[in-house]
Formats: sequence, C-alpha cells, structure tokens
Amino acid sequence: MASTPANEPFARFSPDSRWVAYQSNESGRDEIYIQHFPEPGRRTQISTDGGALPKWQRDGKSLFYLDSRNRVMSVTLLPKGESLEPGNPVPLFTASAGATYEPAPDGQRFLLTEITKPPAPITILLNWKSR
Repeated sequence: MASTPANEPFARFSPDSRWVAYQSNESGRDEIYIQHFPEPGRRTQISTDGGALPKWQRDGKSLFYLDSRNRVMSVTLLPKGESLEPGNPVPLFTASAGATYEPAPDGQRFLLTEITKPPAPITILLNWKSR
C-alpha cells in the first residue's frame, strides 16, 4: 500500500499473503478495500454502505466486515486473472454498536464481543459492627 493522507487502519493480509484488506476514509467515510501485495496496484472497493474491521475467511474466498449499520457482511471474492472480483455484499447478522467479531475458519460461525452496561455498583461495609 502506498502512503496516503487518508486514515487507513485495520489492514489484514489474505491467507495466501497476496492481498491486503483495509479500512480507508479517503472517500469521506470508512469503506473496505483490497489491494495486491507486495507490489501496490489498483485497489478495489469491497464495501458499498460503509465498512470497518475487515476479516478474511481462512480459504481467502470471502471477506467479512461491519457495515455502517453494524451488520456483519460477507463478500465472495472470485479470482479473475491477477485480480480478485468482489461479489455483492450479503448481510449475515446485526451486531451491537461497538461489537468486535472473529469468524471461525470455515466462516460459518462468529465469535462476538459486545459492550454491555456495567453492573450496578456494589457497596461493601467493613467493620460495621465496630465497638
């Protein structure tokens, strides 16, 4: 990837290390892109409605990300010569705001961590029966 003025976090290498998926705000909102690695080339936008936290399926045939509505999206990536052709993003399920996720190797299950409300405070009295 070339250096750009955009914020481009969460880069993830494909399982074969030939591609890198990343989040970029160059368009004015966060979207997901893939680009060949190590030689930079044409980048391909994967997301269509915002995107964050890209993750590869272990076989490299799909990419997952969170869209602007906190839905976990799946995009099939088909090899086409020296590039990858993305299919249409498909929503899998909606996660809570602030959730993070990790796909299982087969892409059929997901581990989610979600932010929950903190429990009510507990008050502990020590020496309440002092003399």
